[in-house]
Parts: sequence; C-alpha cells; structure tokens
Amino acid sequence: MVLETEIIYQQSIPVLDVKYHLCVSQENGVKVDVSPASNVVPIFNQLRVSSESISTETSLFGSTVTHSEMITDTIIEEAVAKFAPNVRSGSCADIGPRGSMDDDHIQVDDLAAHLGFVLKYPSPSAFYAVFDGHGGPDAAVFVKNNAMKLFFEDTTMLQSYGTDAFLMKRLEDSHRKAFLGADLAMADEQSISSSCGTTALTALVLGRHLLVANAGDCRAVLCKRGVAVDMSHDHRPSYLPERKRVEELGGYIDDGYLNGYLSVTRALGDWDLKLPLGSASPLTAEPDVQVVTLTEEDEFLIIGCDGIWDVMSSQEAVSLVRRGLRRHDDPQQCARELVKEALRLHTTDNLTVIVICLSPVESIVESCPPQRRRFRACSLSEEARNKLRSLLESN
Repeated sequence: MVLETEIIYQQSIPVLDVKYHLCVSQENGVKVDVSPASNVVPIFNQLRVSSESISTETSLFGSTVTHSEMITDTIIEEAVAKFAPNVRSGSCADIGPRGSMDDDHIQVDDLAAHLGFVLKYPSPSAFYAVFDGHGGPDAAVFVKNNAMKLFFEDTTMLQSYGTDAFLMKRLEDSHRKAFLGADLAMADEQSISSSCGTTALTALVLGRHLLVANAGDCRAVLCKRGVAVDMSHDHRPSYLPERKRVEELGGYIDDGYLNGYLSVTRALGDWDLKLPLGSASPLTAEPDVQVVTLTEEDEFLIIGCDGIWDVMSSQEAVSLVRRGLRRHDDPQQCARELVKEALRLHTTDNLTVIVICLSPVESIVESCPPQRRRFRACSLSEEARNKLRSLLESN
C-alpha cells in the first residue's frame, strides 16, 4: 500500500536548493516531490512524501511522524551549511570596435572589509556589478561611483547575516530601492544628459546566498556542474513578457526598439523617454531580482554586458570558462579569454565581464568524459574492394 502525506516545515534559511531535498530524501529511502515556490523568497516549502514500504497497518498520522523525523530543519540546515563559497574573481574590459568605452564595473571580493565592518558570523561576502551605458558613459560612471552608498546604506542589515531568517527578502527590497533611487538621482543630476542612461546588473554573495538584480540586457549565468543556469533575463523588446509590459503601459515596439529609439526596455536614466515622476513608464529602472542558496554544485558565476552575449550563448561561455579553470585556475585569465573569443566572433559592442569562482578548482571535474570508439575507421585499397565485390557477387 502506498501512502502519501504532506509535511509542511518552517525553514530558517530563506531559499533551499531543490536538488538538496532530493538528495536527503533518497538517502533515507523516501520519494520527494518538491512543490515549486513563488518568485518571492519562500519562508515555507511543501514536500509531498510517499513511501512504498509502509505496511497496510501504518496509519496516516504515523507515517507523517516517521518522515517528518527524517526530514527536519536541523538536518537540512546542517547539510547545506557544510558548503561555504570560496570566492575569488577576475575581470576584463575592452572598448571593442566602438569609438568610446561606455561600460563600467565593480569588483569587490571582500565586501565586509571594503565597507569596514565585521560580520557577527564570519561568512563570505562579495559584491559585483556591470553597467552598460548608452548616450555616453556618464550614467554608468555615476551609478558606479554612488553604488556603495545606494546599495549598502544600512550596513547593520548585512552584519545580521546568519541571525535573521528574513534577511534576503530585506536585501531584495533594498536592491530594488537602490536601482530606483539611482534612477531618480540621475533625473536631478545636471551633469548627466536626459538622453543618457545605463543598464545595470549586480551580484551579491553573502554566506551561502547569491542575489542577482538586473535592469537591462546585461546577463548573469551560474555554472552548476557544467550546466549554464541563467540568473537574469535580457530586458529587450524581443523578450515577450517585456513587450507585453511595454504595450500595456502605452509604449510601442518599432523594428525591435522601444518607442523606436532604445534597444532595451529597462534602464537607469534616459529621462527623455520616461513619463513624469510618479507615473508608470514603459521604460523602467525596476530590476528583476533572483535569490538562490549556493551548494557544492555551483562552480562559478559569469556576469557581463551584452557585448559578450550578443555573440555567445550562456552555455558556450560557461564551457569556455570551465575549460580555462581546469587548465590554469585563473578567473582573470578566463575573463580575458571570454573577451578575446567575443572579439573573434565579431562583436560590435564594448566588452565587460567578471568571472566569480565559488568552488575550488579541484571540484570542477569532467562532466561528460569522452567515450571510446567501438570501431576504428579504415579505408580499403582498390584491390581489396574488387576482391570484396567479387566475393559478394559470387554469393
């Protein structure tokens, strides 16, 4: 007899990796179907547990107690807590074929030290960002120069990491506020033209958590045991959810451009294309935010401006970096190799990319080892072919 029960548990870690649940349950002989969580940081998850080994005499209540003892908050937290990212990074920027360099970036491997505080519970902390300016470099430079003040105004919130179960949700809200705050600041900044703007993507590593916020067509890609996992969406008119949002707010797409002018649908600045303050505009600075809990499967993160992604898929970039790390274990060199490859593929834009290692190179193993050939190709001489033909014809 197969019994199915639902176990609802409260977790003190905001986001948990689905594969971990499967691993824990399989070790205990339990089949687990994890219900998908919503886009916001989950505080409760549901697991449906079924066991084929439960006897017919076992009650529903009894099976619930048995499996809830197997899968507890303590077991899950302890197993996930065994992994701590080993953060190090390398970056590369190149003007490419353009006449001016409008990209910019931020690379901080030790955020706590950079901001001048000590975490109550020692954990990795790092912050990275890429900015792709248009209409000149002024908007990208402005956001870079003010990023620490905008994104980490409340350092006490960061220092509480490890004690506050709702921290990542609070950080998500603060990052949205920072993007919108930077956008509003540029509306009043006399040194920045109203036709100047920038896309922006940020990546925050805090303990086992990764938070990515994006407005525009920069991209973040996580390598999970050799597989590319997009951590952001390219906000372009060709992306159907963005096209729908733009049209619902009164905007239009003309030949792939927002209102016939801009190739992205989200950006900071560009106030000549935005409606008056307080109005919902087709062009917005509000970011999409993704939060995940990192595990030992997460090898590295790539964030880059669209000069990379215009000519390279996420998986191609991940494979190139993975080969590089296994060869020389240098994220700086990997970033240079990505830029070099994009130039070879004739990108037409500025190039900026950051490679952020999360696991030691020893954990990066060959995901698909080459298989041996069963047969070796060979060619026959003319004489051998004639003999073979005669033999076949005689039969």
